[in-house]
Amino acid sequence: MKIEVSHHIDASEPDAEGFHTYHYEYDVYRFSDGDTTYLGRAYTDEPDCASFQGRSQAGRDYRLTTHDLHHPLFNEAAEHLRKLGKTNLSWLKDRVGYVSIDCDRDIGPVTSPSRIRRWLCQLRGRFSRLFR
Repeated sequence: MKIEVSHHIDASEPDAEGFHTYHYEYDVYRFSDGDTTYLGRAYTDEPDCASFQGRSQAGRDYRLTTHDLHHPLFNEAAEHLRKLGKTNLSWLKDRVGYVSIDCDRDIGPVTSPSRIRRWLCQLRGRFSRLFR
């Protein structure tokens, strides 16, 4: 995985007293592998938070979907951010806004033991309702 980090400041012009109407300072993370890139952002005034904004594939930009949460590159990117202390992760979901990521539940390979157990419990519940 290739990681690029750039620092950005988005601020209004200072008023007569030197104050800004708005001032945002953040880092943009680009996590790339091959032709896939995930874009993340972390604001400096929220040191434990980061959000995933989108995905690029072969030069085209895409909105994130729940399928992205299981992509190996997404998982590696999330792990990298957690190691940096970004323990409150979220992703930008189309027509919903920012959705919190429960790293133990939401991300990881579909074949992880906890995901398989949860899936089996759901199946058991569905079948038990059918045969009542």
